Amino acid sequence: MLSDVFFKHSYSSGYDEPKDFFTEALIESSTFDLGLGFFSSSGIRSLSYGFALFIANGGKMRVVMNHILSQEDKEIIEKGQKHLVEDFENHILFDIKKLVETLSKEDEQFFRCLSYLISINRIEFVATVSTKGGLGHDKYGIFKDEKGNKVAFIGSANFSQSALELNGETITVFTSPDDDKRIAEYQALFDQSWENDTPHLVHIPIEHVKTFIREKFPKTSLTNLLEEGINLRENIGIDNNIPAKYCKPISRRILDKIEFKELEPRFPFPEERRIQIDAYSAWIENGKKGIFAMATGSGKTVTALNCIRKQYKENGYYKAIIVVPTQALAIQWEHETKSFNFQNIVSTHSDKDWKNILSRYITRSLLDSTKSIILITTYATFNRNDIQSFLKKVRGVETFIYVADEAHNIGSQNSLNHLPEMINWRIGLSATPERIYDDLGSEKLYEFFNSKPPKYTYRYTMKQAIEEGILCHYDYYPIFIELTSSEMEEYERISDQLRKYIDADTGKYKPDAEKLLLKRKRIIHKAENKKIAISDLLEELRQKQKLDYTFVFVPEGYEPDYSINDSYNINQDDVHIIDEYAQMFKEHGYSYHKYISGLDDAPNILQNFADGDIQILLSMKCLDEGVDIPRAEHAIFCSSTGNPRQFVQRRGRVLRKCKGKEKAKIWDLIVTPPNILDESNSIERNLFFNEAKRIINFAALADNQIDILYGKLLTYCEALRINLFDLLDRENNNYK
Repeated sequence: MLSDVFFKHSYSSGYDEPKDFFTEALIESSTFDLGLGFFSSSGIRSLSYGFALFIANGGKMRVVMNHILSQEDKEIIEKGQKHLVEDFENHILFDIKKLVETLSKEDEQFFRCLSYLISINRIEFVATVSTKGGLGHDKYGIFKDEKGNKVAFIGSANFSQSALELNGETITVFTSPDDDKRIAEYQALFDQSWENDTPHLVHIPIEHVKTFIREKFPKTSLTNLLEEGINLRENIGIDNNIPAKYCKPISRRILDKIEFKELEPRFPFPEERRIQIDAYSAWIENGKKGIFAMATGSGKTVTALNCIRKQYKENGYYKAIIVVPTQALAIQWEHETKSFNFQNIVSTHSDKDWKNILSRYITRSLLDSTKSIILITTYATFNRNDIQSFLKKVRGVETFIYVADEAHNIGSQNSLNHLPEMINWRIGLSATPERIYDDLGSEKLYEFFNSKPPKYTYRYTMKQAIEEGILCHYDYYPIFIELTSSEMEEYERISDQLRKYIDADTGKYKPDAEKLLLKRKRIIHKAENKKIAISDLLEELRQKQKLDYTFVFVPEGYEPDYSINDSYNINQDDVHIIDEYAQMFKEHGYSYHKYISGLDDAPNILQNFADGDIQILLSMKCLDEGVDIPRAEHAIFCSSTGNPRQFVQRRGRVLRKCKGKEKAKIWDLIVTPPNILDESNSIERNLFFNEAKRIINFAALADNQIDILYGKLLTYCEALRINLFDLLDRENNNYK
């Protein structure tokens, strides 16, 4: 923070260098307002270390300058303001070393980077001309940090390499709280200039800068001004590259500080979205506890990591335990955590020596409880002795942040037995926090995070995500198939058995009914006619469109308990089912790959899919496990899951935005009783009712909603006395 820095009252060339002041102020600031006479991008090159950290930490710069620019600077500013910017590596914004390297050289990459920064409003310019016919010649500025502390300066120096490294310059500095009045005066002057509300300057478009130079300064053109400077340097033996012996180096003290700052966490994108800002504020207001009920693909991971980063800004350290259902998801979290520049990351999945690392951390915590660490683990590993022992022994455990991804998992009995009650700060993440058929587990979950439906601590729906362009639009195509007579008989037999497990008070099934419910569900999952439907669909699609970038969710067997196991273990029966579906895709000429647990080459498979080398990925539950491939744009649901958590997550897998992807398409196999249009009983009605709820959930946000509602669905609902539009109203109410 700026308040932590001892700034001198003045800086003069040859003594306390102005370059040191600018560098140190930049690395501590979030905004930099510069009221300037002459601007040159060479000033950014001269301050490349400080400017790189300023940008990487989310800094924004505003410049009010006069109308004299080099041709190169005019072009990059104009290009950036008009967003005529070529693709640029987004990650460079938080890669300090790469950013320093890019900003320190006068080459094509430097100007591309600068244009990009202008296009995303990290650097903004206003060109001005004096109302008296002369030049705007102000030379002042105001730095501000995230907590609102300010430092202002005024002096002789223009913002250029020659001013900062060659000239004799002096600036005067004003710091809070002694100089608050003077700082406020300079801030007001800048704001008025920025808003074109001053008597001495008026704004002109950047594209008019060259015209003004020709018309107002025909004899002393910018070219002449620059040539004079070049001639002067040549006369005293200085070439255009400014040899190191003439440059004023940054002090060792500042360089040491820069090295320390390079290791700090930072936001890995051009700027925080409103999602991250609002979620953090709500979490703080709720006593640093809460559930973030956010749509799959809307940025839950980034939002949680940003809370940890902001706490680092407040406390000067970060300590967090991130718990996830599967090993695949642990890998994804580790990648995302590194993108925030967190340094001390321990993963129970990828670090073979993690037990010893935690043991050493326990010892160090006895001397310093503010030592930073982020531990990433699965629920299954978290619930075992090693992690539980760590929580009991480590000093300062109450100031960790506990992040539970897919937070509904902590409602299982095994996880409830190992809730980290000693950790005060908690974040639960899930698109669907409620536990199906487990009211007690849900209540325990809400109590632990001090957060309840429908609003939770922070809620961001799929409807909002689509409307605000976070997720892409989609079309949804239900495909209706009938159970065979024998399948329907078995379904009815199990339904009869289930009647004795209904709780008379609540009308819901008792916990003892779970096995029977799963057995009945498998009838729907594995309906024989699904294979015929898939084959027909593939033939139809082969004639109409190319089926690339497609996820296929084949019927699965059991519901894994991630509090005990950290992956979905495929058995021989599962492999047989996947092989049957794979054969159909092969017969229709598609390149496919089976994606199942335990594959050593899983990352390569996913990369080949993203690159388009694999058209189809077939899986059971493994694509639920943290797979994040924005390029996926088609999905075929063969599993007929009635679990909202599953189908909402799976939909989110194909709604992520990606260049070249306009819209997603989803095909869903809907199981119906045989002879549905004939007279039906309550069992048949209930069977279809559960399927209809999923259709309505998808249809409510689909672009082709009208086609869905007034197609076969309406006919079936009328035959079974199901009020289709009542279901739709209920679904729409969920998004209010």
